[in-house]
Order: sequence, then C-alpha cells, then structure tokens
Amino acid sequence: MPRRKNTETTTLDTSGARIGEPVPKAIIDTNTASVGVPRQPDYDPQEDLSALRKQIDALQQQVLDIARSAKGGAGKAVRQTEAAVKLYPVTTVLLVAAAAGALVLAGRSASAPRHRYHSPLDELRDLYHALRERV
Repeated sequence: MPRRKNTETTTLDTSGARIGEPVPKAIIDTNTASVGVPRQPDYDPQEDLSALRKQIDALQQQVLDIARSAKGGAGKAVRQTEAAVKLYPVTTVLLVAAAAGALVLAGRSASAPRHRYHSPLDELRDLYHALRERV
C-alpha cells in the first residue's frame, strides 16, 4: 500500500502544561495517515468547585434534618419512658431487675471455664487404664 501524503501540517504546542489541565489524547486519522491532537476546550475549575459546594450544602442540610428528626424521636422516647415509669413503678422495677439478672447470668456463662476437648484417643487411653487397673 503506498504512503499517503499529508496535505495538512500541524504545529506542535510547545507551551507548558498547566496544573489541572486535561491531558489531550492523540488522534490517528487513517484516511489521511496523520496524527494530531485536537484542540481541547478551556477548563474552568470554578464550575466544578461551585457544583461541589452545592452538593456539600445539600448534604449538610440532609444531615441537619436527620439529626433534628433523631433528636425529636429520642425526646419522644424519653417522655414515653418517664410516663410509663410514673404509671407503672412496680412493673418498671421488676423489669429492670429482670434485665440486670439476665446480664449477670450472661456474664457468668461467658466467663465460665471451658472444658478441654477430649479426643477419641484420650478416651481410649482412659478406658485402657481403667481395664488395666481391674486386671
């Protein structure tokens, strides 16, 4: 296949790259057998920063709304608990005692010493020693 002649010449951009500037990609044109870099649009980081600031503001507002609703729910739960304690003091004391007892029992069972696992070989040794003592 014969070489195609390049009818268009491109100049190399020798100015230094700026920080934050997108890296251009080279384009190979198979019709004209030329390699060139298309002009990149100007990059304005202020647009991206303003969009990010808007997103941050929206997220802050969502967090504030969630915190307010959680605070309201916690306050409602406290008021309901106080009302239940005032209406049913004996039942409340029994319920707290039962919960404390359950925690104590759970703590004891968790700290109970674990028994050593006996392998079948240990059981055979014990059986052998027991039989040997009989004879």
